[in-house]
Amino acid sequence: MSRVCELTGKGVMSGNNVSHALNRTRRRFLPNLQQVSLPSEILGRALRFRISTHALRSVEHRGGIDAFLLNAADKQLSSKALKLKKQVLAKTETVSA
Repeated sequence: MSRVCELTGKGVMSGNNVSHALNRTRRRFLPNLQQVSLPSEILGRALRFRISTHALRSVEHRGGIDAFLLNAADKQLSSKALKLKKQVLAKTETVSA
């Protein structure tokens, strides 16, 4: 399982550990990923994602997973999230029509 957020695309970064003597050794900065289930009002079920805590705050700020997916760019979403976005789009078009 890769260490990449399914909603924002945030992944592993690399950098240096710097000691007091300014010795530099390479290190990895891992994103804070959590397994969460977010309720979708449009689809009527809970959606499970592995997302960063920053993305979880963004989802709550935008008013839920449905609003987040509808406003998110396709290129940053995972394939699973992209399929769910298409399902939400199709459901909203049938409800509004």
